[in-house]
Amino acid sequence: LILTTMIWGFAFVVMKNSVDVIPPTYLLAVRFSMSAVLLALLFYKNMMKADRETILCGVILGIFLCLSYQFQTYGLKYTTASKNAFITTLYVIIVPFLYWIVSKKRPTGRNIAAAFIAVIGLALLSLQGDLTINFGDFLTLVCGLMFAVHMVFIDKFTEHHDPIALTVIQILAAAIINWICAPFLDGSFDFAVLANQSLIVGLLYLAVFSTTVSYLLQNIGQKYLSASTSAILLSLESVFGTLFSVIFLKDVLTGKMLVGCALMFAALILSELPQKKK
Repeated sequence: LILTTMIWGFAFVVMKNSVDVIPPTYLLAVRFSMSAVLLALLFYKNMMKADRETILCGVILGIFLCLSYQFQTYGLKYTTASKNAFITTLYVIIVPFLYWIVSKKRPTGRNIAAAFIAVIGLALLSLQGDLTINFGDFLTLVCGLMFAVHMVFIDKFTEHHDPIALTVIQILAAAIINWICAPFLDGSFDFAVLANQSLIVGLLYLAVFSTTVSYLLQNIGQKYLSASTSAILLSLESVFGTLFSVIFLKDVLTGKMLVGCALMFAALILSELPQKKK
């Protein structure tokens, strides 16, 4: 899962450069299609063994994965890569509460305190001088919620279904949904731009590493960890995302944003500290 976060952290930089050339939905459609083909070739035996329930679960994961990336990618058009990376990580605070709904396990007082700290940190990170939230920040907030739902479902589905088959099906479903939505959301698209060499390198990174490798690692890793534990590990994505954004995109972090980031990270740690037994 930590290796996954490193791959995703650098993907924020790649996505920021790619989204300026390809409309977001077409970018996601191409990315997931390339990954789906690669996964199908590598794991066709797992696909052949998948039953109807596994396919249904994979499609559900694909729907929430598609929604997550739609909101994240459109949010990235209107905000910086570092803010996009950190706000997305709000799913770490949301996951325990969603898991409560699914498993009937009540979040602790520490979870609630962490949520309040995260909100304060998020405000310092995202709110502008007039106390409004950037449109891109709002879209990224919704993205974080979608990722939280997706993570809880992975935890639930991998208990009884092959995580590799689920990965293949969810990526294929996400590709199909994006191709259907692309003409309505982004209009027409000139596929000639895909001949750009630097763009191809970025797409290959997104398809092979950030999608194929990462989601295999996540689905397999979550089979052996709880959703909350997985969430805190995956939160390192924002750390790597900010680090790579400052290095490669020359993003500038203000003092207020640094304090906000620190509070969010403290909230993530607080929400996952082990509880003392009575």
